[in-house]
Amino acid sequence: WSSDVCSSDLDGNSLLFVVADDRSEYPARVALKGGAVERLAGSPLVVEGLMSKAGHTAVLCATDASPSEVCALDGATLRKLTSHNDALLSGAELGAVEDISFKSHDGTEVHGVITKPPSFEAGKKYPALLRIHGGPNGQDGHAFSFQHQLLAANGYIVISINYRGSAGRGEKYGQSIFADWGDKEVADLLAGVDHVVSTGIADPDRLGIGGWSYGGILTDYTIASDQRFKAAISGAGSANQISMYGVDEYVFQYDHEIGPPWRNPQGWMKVSYPFFHADRIHTPTLFMGGDKDFNVPLIGGEQMYQALQTLGVPTELVIYPGEFHEFTRPSFLRDRLERYIAWYDKYLKAPGAGGAQSSSAAAK
Repeated sequence: WSSDVCSSDLDGNSLLFVVADDRSEYPARVALKGGAVERLAGSPLVVEGLMSKAGHTAVLCATDASPSEVCALDGATLRKLTSHNDALLSGAELGAVEDISFKSHDGTEVHGVITKPPSFEAGKKYPALLRIHGGPNGQDGHAFSFQHQLLAANGYIVISINYRGSAGRGEKYGQSIFADWGDKEVADLLAGVDHVVSTGIADPDRLGIGGWSYGGILTDYTIASDQRFKAAISGAGSANQISMYGVDEYVFQYDHEIGPPWRNPQGWMKVSYPFFHADRIHTPTLFMGGDKDFNVPLIGGEQMYQALQTLGVPTELVIYPGEFHEFTRPSFLRDRLERYIAWYDKYLKAPGAGGAQSSSAAAK
């Protein structure tokens, strides 16, 4: 496990902190003199923003069925203080969120969650979307996901995999992709899809993929490695990684993980395979990004869009003006979600949807 957000406990003899531990993040305590870590909340949940002051401790607390609310931490009990989302959710029918565990190709145990449509029927196969978290050192867990619930409500099984490189499974698990991007993560993602298909709930002929940031990067890696997906959405991603050097904000990491390009050109080519082997890609792909993004600059999506255009693969490029890596304009947030659904529906639901013409678009 890994931890975030440390705070002095109220008695001055221990530390409070948040533990990221395999699909949950919970408050915990340890004595300053050492000893066992005491977990302070039980059921699957995700907490953040732990703060202590004036004899009280508060956190933001979310579950599968509830977005973040302010909760008081009373000993080992969380007590809800706010109800900002109750009215919104009172008339909503949510999809069930369930844990999954499976073995990757080399025997590594990998975990994740799936979100089912609210009207899920046993024995029926559904179109399925592999939605990939960013980071890579983040994780999908038991926190409310509006995006996943929206996609599930539109009739999709949503698959979320905590591939190697993710948080919550220890330091070795997180560092196993060091200087080796697009290898173990892709194997884990594909093994997760295989697992869900094997349960009989996902239609292997109607699979989609997508993600944002490192999720977009992994989308590019995966569609360049496997042709099973009928639709892809790569948001704020990149594939020609060598072109990111000196353009984004990660030069320090690059120098210490892969090395400068002039010292390790082969390493840079290796992690740039989706661009230099773009001819392996046959999946219709929507590329998206903000024109002010300096985290993963828009050029990453533009290059892949042009590559697929050259290859005659159906593709679109949507540029959101004035937006950075994380979007803030409500109309753009809504537009992005609507485009997600439209793109997936076009290729995974509409009969005879293949062969659509390539086009480009700009959000307004």
